[in-house]
This record gives sequence, structure tokens and C-alpha cells, in this order.
Amino acid sequence: MTGIEWEEPFCGEGNNCFRLGTDTRGNAYIAVAGQEDRPLTDSREALRALIRGIKAGDADHLL
Repeated sequence: MTGIEWEEPFCGEGNNCFRLGTDTRGNAYIAVAGQEDRPLTDSREALRALIRGIKAGDADHLL
């Protein structure tokens, strides 16, 4: 997908890797590493809350 600046992949335990990206309009994206052409999109705040939950161990089952 063009116009999205992707961060380096974040990998949990095992083979669960995803990437976060943003565009110039302030949209945030999340995609499985290697499948950036099919991202999910939401507001930055919604994805920020998801990532905080994952990092806190509250949502690691989602990976």
C-alpha cells in the first residue's frame, strides 16, 4: 500500500509478527508482517490502546 510509513516489525513470542504504520492524514495501520498490502486501519488512539494492551500482556492472545 502506498503512502504508509511502516515501522520495523514487532514480534511476540513465537512467530507472531506485526507492523504498525501511519499515513500523512493521521490514520494508523496494523498488518501482519509480510502482508502490508492488507492492513487494518483505525484511529491512532484505538491502535495505541490495542498495542498498550498487548505490551501489558492483556491481549497477547490476539497475536
